[in-house]
Parts: sequence; C-alpha cells; structure tokens
Amino acid sequence: MAAAKLHLSVRPICRAFSSSARMLEETIKAVVEAKRYEQIPDILSSSKGSNHNPNPFSFLSTFSENTRVQIVDEILQSFIPVRPRSRPRIAYSSLLSYTLQSSNPLPIALAILQRTLRSGCLPVPQTHLLLSTAWLERRVKSHSVSSILLEMQDIGYNPDCGTCNYIISSLCKVDQIDEAVNVLKGMARAGCIPDLDSYGTLIDNLSELRMTPAIIEMVNEMVVRFGLSPRKDTLVKALAAIQANKEIWRAIEVIEFLQNEGVHVGFECYELVLEGCLENRQFVLAGKFVIEMTKRGFIPYIRSRQKVVEGLANIGEWELANAVRQRFAELRS
Repeated sequence: MAAAKLHLSVRPICRAFSSSARMLEETIKAVVEAKRYEQIPDILSSSKGSNHNPNPFSFLSTFSENTRVQIVDEILQSFIPVRPRSRPRIAYSSLLSYTLQSSNPLPIALAILQRTLRSGCLPVPQTHLLLSTAWLERRVKSHSVSSILLEMQDIGYNPDCGTCNYIISSLCKVDQIDEAVNVLKGMARAGCIPDLDSYGTLIDNLSELRMTPAIIEMVNEMVVRFGLSPRKDTLVKALAAIQANKEIWRAIEVIEFLQNEGVHVGFECYELVLEGCLENRQFVLAGKFVIEMTKRGFIPYIRSRQKVVEGLANIGEWELANAVRQRFAELRS
C-alpha cells in the first residue's frame, strides 16, 4: 500500500518536471526564432537547476545542419558583449553538451568550446568524455589533426591554443595519450603554437605512465623547437618518472641538456637525481654529480652529503670522497 502511494505521488512530480522542461525549451526556441539571443543567459539562469534534461537546445535538431550552425554562431556572437563574461555559463554548457551529442559535432562544438574558455568559464567535467569521443570518431575517418582544427575557419573561427589544450587534456583523461601527442604535433600546422600548458599537460601524463623516451622527446622539443622552459613542477615529475625507471644516466643527461640550452634547473631537480644515484648505489656518479651541483650554487641536504662520502669510502673511492669532502669544506657546509 505504501509503495502504491509513493508511486502515485511521484507521477505528478514527473509530469510537472516534464512540463517545466518543455516550457523552457519552448521559451528558448521562441527567443531564438525572434533572434533575441541576449535573453538566453538570464532565462537559463532563472530556470530550476543548471543541468537541464532534456537539453533546452534540443529543438535545434529540427533545423538543417547549415541553419543549425548559423544559429549557434549567432548565439555565440551575441554573448561576446555580455557582462560579466561568465553570465552565459549555463548557456555555453547546454549548447556544448547538445552539440557534442549531435550527429556531426565538429567543428561547431570547437567554436562553442573556444567561446566558453575565452569567457573564463570551464566546461562541465563530462565534456572531456564527449569531446574525446567526437574527436576520435572524426580521426577514424582519416582526417588529420590540422584539417579538423582548420575546419573551424569554414564557420568563421580560428583554432587557438586554448581550444587545442583542452582537447589534449580531454584525451589524456580518457587514456588516449598517443592521440594527445598527435594533437600537439598537429597544432603548429593549424597555426596554433604549443605553449607551456600544451607540453605541461602531456609531460605530466607521460610521467605518470613513466614513458621515458616520450618524456625526453617532449622536453627536447619544447625547448629546442619552441624555446619554452619547462615549469618546475613539470620537470620534477619528469625526472621523478625517469628515476623511477632506474634510468639515472638519462635523468642526468636531461639536466645537462637543459643547462646547455640556458634553462634554469632548480635545487629540487638536482636533489631528486642525487637521491636516485644514492638509491641505486651509484656512488661514483653521485660524487661527480654533487661536485657539478655545487658549481651551480646548490648544496645537498646533510644526509645526502653524508651518504655520498660514506658510499665512496665504502667502495674504496678515497680520492673522489676526499674531493667531495674538500668541496663541502670550501663551501663551509
């Protein structure tokens, strides 16, 4: 009996919700037909909830693809002068969600994404999965990264770094790291020069997977080709991943490469690599690395200093042990 009462009480609520959702969609449709797009943000903001279901832009499916793209473009352009810029946040989110789940989401979804990011808003988390799916489906059809990005120009938009970085981030979140690398490599051909976020996101994810060759390739490329210096936290993650693979020599080579390229390498990176030398009982390498480290003005932690000298002494490398001890004495450490 109680279950029957509950079932009966839910029905009016569902009917009311369905009616409210239909009214919202009809209201948005009327505003679109009247081309009073500037009213959309306030209408959506005043409606109940920010996650509208069904999507208030679902009626766009009744239009042809060309008309639909034109309407979305006009909506986006109408939002540009709106202040504060974040006011159309719900409208951007609904538009992007609807478009990404349509039959032909790209390139118009990329235009919506671009306007969303430029407004200072972040898409809802589900966007990463929807965007990655749409992107991969298009790529399966043998479209190059640059050709997909340049399709934005056909509808009056230019691909930019922010949009590309969001694509890279989305692909990384769904474990499509190889495709994320492809996007980075194809950006320049579409006129988007990768920035620190482009490489930072990729290197961070490659580091989590401990993909040493790819990490080193990305670091070399960003420094040599684009003149970018890795952020401290990115470099620490990269070196920690290389060290975790017990490839200490390669970690040292990365530091030497960065030094030769004039890139600042902080104390944390040196100490991290020194700890790797000690953990792997590479005491001779640790001794030589410590001397180079002090030439850069960095003095290891006292425990590391003791381990280096003791390790060298234990394996009979007295000359190097004395040289390291002398170096510390000169620095009064």
